Amino acid sequence: MTSQFEGKVALVTGAGSGLGEAIAMKLAHEGATVIVADVSGKQDAVAAALGSPAVARTLDVSSQQSVLELETWITETYGGLDVLANNAGIGGPQALTHEYPIEAFDAVMAVNVRGAYMVLQAGLRLMLASGGGAVVNTASIGGFRATPYSSGYITSKGASVMMTRTAALEYAQQGIRVNAVAPGVTRTPILDGSDPDVLHMLESQVPQGRLGEPSDVANVVAFLADDALAPHITGQIWAIDGGRSAG
Repeated sequence: MTSQFEGKVALVTGAGSGLGEAIAMKLAHEGATVIVADVSGKQDAVAAALGSPAVARTLDVSSQQSVLELETWITETYGGLDVLANNAGIGGPQALTHEYPIEAFDAVMAVNVRGAYMVLQAGLRLMLASGGGAVVNTASIGGFRATPYSSGYITSKGASVMMTRTAALEYAQQGIRVNAVAPGVTRTPILDGSDPDVLHMLESQVPQGRLGEPSDVANVVAFLADDALAPHITGQIWAIDGGRSAG
């Protein structure tokens, strides 16, 4: 373990699997005390694998009560927060816009927009108490590159981009940096069971010729969260897609 984040407290949402798990592992490896937050119950195993001082907490980002309860617990336990990886999110169904089920749209917005916004609010309040910090939201290349049949998800990630940029401007003079990572298609459990031909097609669209790995994203999150390495970076959206969005 290195000491890049020694003495720092980091909250990672959606940390029970996939990108969130990789981010939690990276920050813990770099010395942070990591709050492994998820609604799935898988956060307990992730925190146990990381060992002390990682701690698992149940968090439903779509519930204001759940978010506020976690904020209170962090205040009482640590007095503030240094790093927020605002990562929890869902994908939603595939459908043409005029056929997209409105209940599915509402569910995506509840997590990816309203939930991310409430977690961001809580993180900012905690960082103001700490005297500064770094937020890294999980957006997507879908936040600036349209994809057919995914209007709910694409709309939510467009909101994430502007949420990031707005907060970056508002809190720049209070010592809080706010950035976002924008992954392309990444090998997370959501791809488990996918048709190999579909995966091959997706790979063929990436200039580097491969899909992203969770560690690709986690490494950039750690970089952006590091006040020593990225002190003058805020309000930026970092695409992690092997060049997919460049063309």
